[in-house]
Amino acid sequence: MPASHSRDLPQCLEQLNRIGIALSRERDTPKLMEVLLETAISLISVDGGTLYRLDEDTCELHFVVLQNRSLQLRMGGASGNAIPFPPIPLYDAAGQPNTSMVVTYAVLHDTTVVIDDAYSESHFDFSGTRRFDQRTGYHSHAFLTVPMKDHTGRIIGVFQLINALDPDSGQLRHFSAADRQLAESLASQAAIALTNQRLILQLQQFFEGLIEMINIAIDHKSAHTGGHCQRVPALTMMIAEAARNCAHGPLAQFQPSDAELYEIKIAGLLHDCGKIVTPVHLVDKSTKLETLFDRIHLLDTRFEVLKRDAEIAWLRETLAASARGDHAALPVLEQRYRDTLATLDEEREHLRHCNIGGETLDSAAQQRIMQIARRRWTGPDGQERDLLDADEIANLCIERGTLNPEERRIIEEHVVLTLRLLNSLPWPRNLRNVPEYAACHHEKLDGSGYHRGLDASNLPLPARIIGLADIFEALTARDRPYKPGKPLSEVLQILGRMAEKRHIDPDLFDLFVRNGLWLDYARQYLPPEQIDTVDLSRIPGYTP
Repeated sequence: MPASHSRDLPQCLEQLNRIGIALSRERDTPKLMEVLLETAISLISVDGGTLYRLDEDTCELHFVVLQNRSLQLRMGGASGNAIPFPPIPLYDAAGQPNTSMVVTYAVLHDTTVVIDDAYSESHFDFSGTRRFDQRTGYHSHAFLTVPMKDHTGRIIGVFQLINALDPDSGQLRHFSAADRQLAESLASQAAIALTNQRLILQLQQFFEGLIEMINIAIDHKSAHTGGHCQRVPALTMMIAEAARNCAHGPLAQFQPSDAELYEIKIAGLLHDCGKIVTPVHLVDKSTKLETLFDRIHLLDTRFEVLKRDAEIAWLRETLAASARGDHAALPVLEQRYRDTLATLDEEREHLRHCNIGGETLDSAAQQRIMQIARRRWTGPDGQERDLLDADEIANLCIERGTLNPEERRIIEEHVVLTLRLLNSLPWPRNLRNVPEYAACHHEKLDGSGYHRGLDASNLPLPARIIGLADIFEALTARDRPYKPGKPLSEVLQILGRMAEKRHIDPDLFDLFVRNGLWLDYARQYLPPEQIDTVDLSRIPGYTP
């Protein structure tokens, strides 16, 4: 190593080792790029340099970081100063290799290039460098250009250093063989660090892409829940970030790192992954009698049979009365027939009304169903039977919603499968809580939720956040088959009562209302007709 460097090999190796450790720890790509170039400028003792990134799709070298100590230039990277220079193409318009420039030549020939004096160099085009020098008063002298290659030998960028300086006198000097070796070593370390970071990012993007694929499949499985798996994570992160920024009250202790917030995000994205096997006819069940089709139409047919039977009986009785000469009986028979039709129409309308899953079905309506069910009709096989069978009675008598107990059990089973599916994955340490957070979003603080009946003592806050987001989205969703999307005022009333009963976290609900998260979400996802006037003073469980 030249004496002018005033460095020995152990010192260089020690510095390289420290650099390798620093590069492996840096997670911010722009900052990493800066560290790489700053390290090379300092270690090799040069006045400046540029780091380029190779875009394989466009076959261009893009300026990533540019620094010059004499000119006090710091562009790109994490500096916040954009680099105004356009990308450099590897090939010209005719598709021929662009070997006139040093950086493109180094890439195309996979070689390190050392230029001792740019102004006397005839093999490469330095016209752009000369124009830069004319504008700035700088003198670009020596260049050291090194391709950066990943673990497969593929070139991913270029490392270019300019104007080697004597570390003692500060005078210009030529790049030495030791400089070249050191630059190539730095370029190799830089390429490894960048490749590792790129691979981590690509794996993360691939992982999130798989989650997105699962959610698209779930949302498209049912036209009535499209977007649920996208909206819930969005609202989850709104609540989580607001909770992290909360400076007072119980939530002030919730201080998740960025990595922990990412864990909550992934849990929110996967909270309903178990629904991938939930029967679609249950997810889409818009009426109580619906299975693969709405069986109310079978009841309509039976009523039509009863009406035709009544008409046939009336006509037969009319003919018999006429044959006997009992003309006085004809009006009575006709009225009885008309009364029968009216009764059948009323009964059919009652069943059709009960088939719609309203908020509640009272006992009087249920008794009426039981009464109608006992009406007899003759089927196509000639056998007489009750108008409604046991399954139809049970479904029509559902008190709330459209699901009977067995169907509700199957629907609720999705959280069991969510936990089972997620626990089957080899989660990295930073995502190890995803299964627990995702599978607990239907638990309640009072222990009345499902599927494990957890209470406030063992229900983690991220799961409570996902639960609140899930309920709010479900109440406001317009695409559910069994109900319209509710206006904000009604939704907040419902959530307030749930907070009072400790079905949801009261502190999170207070934050949700106080910070206006409900309105931020509504403006982004709800139509104007659902965004009505809300009187915060009238919301139960909330004190303005």
